[in-house]
Amino acid sequence: MGASSFTMYAKGKNLSDAYERAVENAEREHGCDPYNGTISTTNGFVDVTQSFKRSKKELYAFIESEWDRLSKRDCAAICVEEPKGNTNKVKSQVDHIVTPGTKKWVLKYVVRKYNGYDLSSHATKGDAVKAARTYTEKTQEQTTIHMVKQLEKCSDQVAKITYKKSTSEKEGRWVLFGWAAE
Repeated sequence: MGASSFTMYAKGKNLSDAYERAVENAEREHGCDPYNGTISTTNGFVDVTQSFKRSKKELYAFIESEWDRLSKRDCAAICVEEPKGNTNKVKSQVDHIVTPGTKKWVLKYVVRKYNGYDLSSHATKGDAVKAARTYTEKTQEQTTIHMVKQLEKCSDQVAKITYKKSTSEKEGRWVLFGWAAE
């Protein structure tokens, strides 16, 4: 099997994020074949930004000079735009959810698939067993029944926390190059 060169740009909050995005995009477009000739066939990356800056060469002249140093499945990266992180003192926002009135907890019997996905909720264990058996016999999938306290007539959600992006925050940009297996 041979190797083919690649040069591409990728964005991310850091180099690892940019590399992972590039690999995911390559796998989505070309499949997960370990010899598909894309960045997804490389074994990680090496950051050569400092070497590039010290060389004082133009970007593509530096990349040309690096090809002989790289082997099959090697990937090198140069940062061309530094990422800017969130400089906010507080980086999240809390939205409180208030439900007026008295809250009443009730015991429910929850039917769950084996993977933890809730199928239904019942007032009695007998009803839950009946629903679970019907589902299991129809799909041949294992189910379980759990006793759970739930709030009656309202949600148990009391707050929502969201990320508060800084106005100056932005992703970085890297040029990735190397030899892909094919």
